[in-house]
Amino acid sequence: MDNYNQTFTGFILLGLFPSSQTGLFLFILIVLIFLTAWIGNLSMILLILLDSHLHTPMYFLLSQLSLIDLNYISTIVPKMVSDFLLGNKYISFIGCGFQIFLFLTFGGAETLLLASMAYDRYVAICFPLHYATRMNKRVCVLMIIGSWVLGSINSCAHTGYALHIPYCRSRTINHFFCDVPAMLTLACMDTWVYEYTVFVSTILFLVFPFIGIVCSYGHVFLAVYRMHSWAGKKKAYSTCSTHLTVVTFYYAPFAYTYLRPRSLRSPAEDKILAVFYTVLTPMLNPIIYSLRNKEVMEALRRTTHRICSSKNIDNLTT
Repeated sequence: MDNYNQTFTGFILLGLFPSSQTGLFLFILIVLIFLTAWIGNLSMILLILLDSHLHTPMYFLLSQLSLIDLNYISTIVPKMVSDFLLGNKYISFIGCGFQIFLFLTFGGAETLLLASMAYDRYVAICFPLHYATRMNKRVCVLMIIGSWVLGSINSCAHTGYALHIPYCRSRTINHFFCDVPAMLTLACMDTWVYEYTVFVSTILFLVFPFIGIVCSYGHVFLAVYRMHSWAGKKKAYSTCSTHLTVVTFYYAPFAYTYLRPRSLRSPAEDKILAVFYTVLTPMLNPIIYSLRNKEVMEALRRTTHRICSSKNIDNLTT
């Protein structure tokens, strides 16, 4: 009983922002990134919903990616902002568990969804005649449901463990959110078994999907190389490079963080890497997909023109 607190009520998050002008600058930057992510992802969802030309499997999956990113960044940033503004870095035990569950659910679902999007591009470019049958609405729905369900199951297992291990009297987590590996440093027991499960989970949700993505795009680039049409090559390369950019920004820091043993990790480095996959990627996804995708830009112009035209008609009638 002396080694840990049985009446444990919560944690203290040290956060990301230092108490200086640098901290204020980082705070303002994070808030701007959060607002940009919200506007970008919400606009992407509405655009895909409103424009019938985007009612295809590729954009159906993209709308789900935007939905995940909206929830993903909202799980982390609002707590960071309130901690900085109010000066209260406390988070309850249940609140911490809830944050762990949401973070891992959305994170796991996004890794699987990105792999599904790679498969979609593989079928579209390598088997265009069979695309309608291989990537129909039922397949897309199953991919999306599978991503959410598997992400939730993985999240439940890690959250359950984090809430049931004994913690020492120190309640200070050197991170800006309840990250399970950071919490393990406070445990009053040997956690090597759980660290092994984290490694296995990372292999299943990061390495295997990444291998699938690499294999898919390996076949895609080979098929594109054999194309005779330069316009077709350009379009395929543009679409694939967009997806690979998103994948790199998300998978690389995530995998680097969770595949390293505890002895090689440092809290400062973990926090910097976490910014990439919790804050930057949700903002970059809609920007990359819109600015580097002609179909999205054309849909935006059509939708804007349609809205402006309807407003002009309403003004004339009144």
